[in-house]
Parts: sequence; C-alpha cells; structure tokens
Amino acid sequence: MAEREMLLVQSKVRDAIKSKGGEQGVRTSEDFLNGLNDLLHETIEKAIARAQRNGRATLREYDL
Repeated sequence: MAEREMLLVQSKVRDAIKSKGGEQGVRTSEDFLNGLNDLLHETIEKAIARAQRNGRATLREYDL
C-alpha cells in the first residue's frame, strides 16, 4: 500500500494511549500509528461516498 499522508498528531495519540494504559505503561509502535492513520483515511473515504450517495456535499457525524 502506498504511503498516505499522516493525518494524526502522533504525539497526541501517544499521550492519549499512555494516559489510558494504566500501570502497565502501554507504549505505541510506529506501525500502530500507520495502521490507525490508514483506518482514518478509509473512514473519511467511506463518509465522503455516503454523503455523495445521499446528495450532500457536507459530511455529518452520521456519515461515520
């Protein structure tokens, strides 16, 4: 798969994971961030397609 533009603020994602990891000290690998970024891209593409099928040019929460 081709590299996709990173849409995530990696430091914010790492901080969120670290804060919810509890005493185990959960860390975040680079491949997790890349996978999450891919998921975000796919979600955006699906939301655009749904809005367009419904004749809208504005994405709404329910397009997710």
